[in-house]
Amino acid sequence: MKVLGIESAAGTVSLALVTDGILTAEYTVNHKKTHSQTLMPMLDEICKMTELDRGSLDAVAVSSGPGSFTGLRIGAATAKGIGMALRIPLIAVPTLAALAYNFWGTSALICPLMDARRGQVYQALYRCENQLETVQEARIVAASQLVRELEQRGERVLFAGDGETALRSALEQAAVHLSFDAAPASLNRHRAGSVAALGSLMLSEGRTVSAAEFTPNYLKASQAEREHELAVRLSAEKELAAGIVPKGVL
Repeated sequence: MKVLGIESAAGTVSLALVTDGILTAEYTVNHKKTHSQTLMPMLDEICKMTELDRGSLDAVAVSSGPGSFTGLRIGAATAKGIGMALRIPLIAVPTLAALAYNFWGTSALICPLMDARRGQVYQALYRCENQLETVQEARIVAASQLVRELEQRGERVLFAGDGETALRSALEQAAVHLSFDAAPASLNRHRAGSVAALGSLMLSEGRTVSAAEFTPNYLKASQAEREHELAVRLSAEKELAAGIVPKGVL
């Protein structure tokens, strides 16, 4: 069973191949180049080094979000293209779950974080002593609010991901007593190896989707969508102020 893993939801871009439960190859880069510049060359290199026949792939596991709109779209387009070309299924692996999967065997409460800008983070909670268990589904939340909620839980927490910077700022500003650890550099960012490994488990459970049906989970509207919504609202307010009934009201 061969599963290709694609991770492009954040600044890190990563590809991996898991063959019959063994991590055969993993290529990870966290640099300034865009994912569109790096993904396909990385795939070509993995195929070359492992002598992989792409036609032998059984599925493509792709980090499904939340995360960067551009990064998720690039990963989705790549996965859908491979899936459609080879007529194989896709496995939508939640981005934060894959990050938490790096810490199999820990007794701590795992809190993967991604920077969502403006003092907010994408966040979820997991346990992973014997299997990955979701404690809290992925959401977008103010870092300051998350700090207060975690303090109320009274558990040791393990943080990982690029949202840690926003959280540390909130911790410094709040008078809280929270027992926590930060993941080491080797595990503190997204890895396609975890996407492919978790995807392999999901594949064995039949949790797949067709390439045509797959869509990323953005969790929040894009900047363009937010700006359009704001423009529509402002236009409606101006019409109301002028005594004009906006279209669709009657």
